[in-house]
Amino acid sequence: MSIEVRELSFPGVYEITPQRFSDERGFFSETYNAQVKTQIGADFVWVQDNHSHTVRTGVLRGLHYQLPPRAQDKLVRVSHGRAFDVIADLRKQSPTFGRWLGIELSAQKWNQLFVPKGFAHGYLTLEPNTEVLYKVSDNYSPEHERTICFDDETLAIDWPLEGRQPVLSPKDQQASSLGDADLPDTWEK
Repeated sequence: MSIEVRELSFPGVYEITPQRFSDERGFFSETYNAQVKTQIGADFVWVQDNHSHTVRTGVLRGLHYQLPPRAQDKLVRVSHGRAFDVIADLRKQSPTFGRWLGIELSAQKWNQLFVPKGFAHGYLTLEPNTEVLYKVSDNYSPEHERTICFDDETLAIDWPLEGRQPVLSPKDQQASSLGDADLPDTWEK
């Protein structure tokens, strides 16, 4: 297996970087291997793949999460362009509760982010025509989905907006603050 796995500063969160083998024809890469799930101690099945294409730079999607029993683990990667990918720890018993972590995912770096249940997730596109692909461990469930506002004062996420306002969906414009968010006591099913 030629995939590098590195645990980040939040327990259970990993940056995963598959190796690319390139020649004059192009490249080959093993972008997913179930052995990585075993290596990080994850015990679930991926049930859905999502693919998002964003035409403009500065589009912000998130911060989204789903409540139990439909909470999701995610494996996020960028196949074209670049995105500033952010997670916020919503696990009340966690030492990193209410803190955020940001990482640039890009087609050039070829890196991925594993996000366990209990985190809100979102990203800001840094280039036009950015494509984000992600696997999830439970299907989308509108009745379990929640959103926290990208500019929540408690989280104080340092988005690389360079003085611009992000482009948000109407749903994301109506997001809750962390203080008003619907959070369970536990994220297990």
